Amino acid sequence: MNKEDVCVLIPTLNERKSIGELIRGFKALGYSNILVIDGHSTDGTVKIAESEGAQVVIQSGKGKGQAVNQAFQVIKSKYVVMIDGDRTYLPDEIDKVLEPVVTGNADHVIGNRFANYQEGAFTRLNLFGNRILNKIFGFAYGVWLEDILSGYRAFNRKAIDNIELNRTGFEVETEITVECVKKDLKIVEVPITYLARVSGAATKLRPLHDGFRIASTIYLLARTHNPLFYFNVIGGIIFVTGVGVGIYVVDEWLKGIDHIPMTILATLLILTGIQMFIFAIMSDLIVSLHKENMHTMRKIIKEKEEL
Repeated sequence: MNKEDVCVLIPTLNERKSIGELIRGFKALGYSNILVIDGHSTDGTVKIAESEGAQVVIQSGKGKGQAVNQAFQVIKSKYVVMIDGDRTYLPDEIDKVLEPVVTGNADHVIGNRFANYQEGAFTRLNLFGNRILNKIFGFAYGVWLEDILSGYRAFNRKAIDNIELNRTGFEVETEITVECVKKDLKIVEVPITYLARVSGAATKLRPLHDGFRIASTIYLLARTHNPLFYFNVIGGIIFVTGVGVGIYVVDEWLKGIDHIPMTILATLLILTGIQMFIFAIMSDLIVSLHKENMHTMRKIIKEKEEL
């Protein structure tokens, strides 16, 4: 592998305390093609990155997702390694992350932080939230991964060309993973080291707020990939609500109290829940047929390219 074929992508926002050492770490390993896409930092991050020899692009919008999407549009390298600019990941592990895509065993590689994380790298809330989100992702997409939110990733050209991003914030890692599943790209996880943040460097993550947004992203994107999961969740909530109202109505009726409007409401909720279950099955049949057709098309295109 020619190291010039690798672009190291570093999205940043006020990473003055860590960006210089991070860039020097990659350059010491022979990776000189470094792109820093900055989200309008005000602490001198851009000047430090430029002084260390990295190419710096100021993103046109806001949010990590928008930054990554913009970078993917301009990068033409054969391989891309994406890493957070807060120095919680080790540049020394770049070859480990790159190996599966270089050898053709993967289109996209995710660094699994849970394989070896430093004490203090995760709060208890973050650790618990990550585990829950990984489980939700598995139920929604049928692909069980250990760390869908990792910021240390590698891509080949096929992945970069096929991934379409719309999310603008911290949901970008989730959307990247979903896109790879939807486009039948090969995903491999490799164990990496995860460090605590540099002293004095404030985290931009808001655990509850961002966790909810990530969970919402997993659920909403499942609509076109796994409608059985998407609509069954809605149907289940409506059905259980209807049953709950119905139990209350029956209990009151046994006491000699009639609740005609609530009886009608309970009936409507239960019937609507059942209809959602039926709709989920029909939608799943349609999506399954679409997936089969897309898989056949990709196979035909691949065979033509090999001829």
